[in-house]
Amino acid sequence: MNWNQIKGQAKQVGGHLKEKWAKLTDDDLMLLEGKKEVFLGKLQERTGLVKDDAEKQLDSFLSALAMPAVSPAAHPASKNP
Repeated sequence: MNWNQIKGQAKQVGGHLKEKWAKLTDDDLMLLEGKKEVFLGKLQERTGLVKDDAEKQLDSFLSALAMPAVSPAAHPASKNP
């Protein structure tokens, strides 16, 4: 999920982010509609993470939101013969 997609779905994504990082406020989540760096700064401030860790955790979390886990059984064509 790229940042433009995040901005377009800020309310939905914000709910998921608040579940993960409960220290984020509603005002913090409004920053999702702006620049990623500004939101990352607020995430660092609220969680005490260093910049690199905050960015890695945020990117990983957003990637997981974009790509739900699918079991191989759900896609028979992907099975090896």
